Formats: sequence, C-alpha cells, structure tokens
Amino acid sequence: MIKNIFFALLLSLSLAGLTMADVESVDINTATAEQLADTLVGVGAARAEAIISYREEHGPFNHADELVNVRGIGLRTVDRNRDRIALEASDSD
Repeated sequence: MIKNIFFALLLSLSLAGLTMADVESVDINTATAEQLADTLVGVGAARAEAIISYREEHGPFNHADELVNVRGIGLRTVDRNRDRIALEASDSD
C-alpha cells in the first residue's frame, strides 16, 4: 500500500512539474530562422524563413496576429503559439 501511495505521489509531482514549466518564448522580430523553428509549434525551417522574409520586406511585427500574413502561417498556428510569441518593445512612443 505504501508503495502505491509513493508511486501516486511521484506521478502527481511529475505531472505538476510539466504543467508549471515555463514555456520558452521567441521574439518574432529578432529571432533567427533556427530559433523560430525550434520554439514555435508547427513552424519548420521553411515557415521560419518565410517569417524572416516577410519581416524584412514589411518591417517588424506589431502584433502576433500579423503572422497570418506570412504564407503558410494560419490563425491556428498563431493561436497554438501565443504563449511562445514575444514582441520586442517598440521605441516609437
């Protein structure tokens, strides 16, 4: 019985650690293609390069939702990554 209680406690702590873990974020205005691909769910090398190309052509992103303008990135991908997307503070104020 003690063995079962110990196992249940260990399992609970393991699962709690997974839910409390900090999610890594990436600044979509400054990140490299490798950083984007490594951090964003559903974004591989080709989509990461497309994000950088769009950023270079149109300037920095002001909001994460602007990623839907990048070919191959849809709202579902943006929604899945909201907690992973960071934006550098704007100096235009």
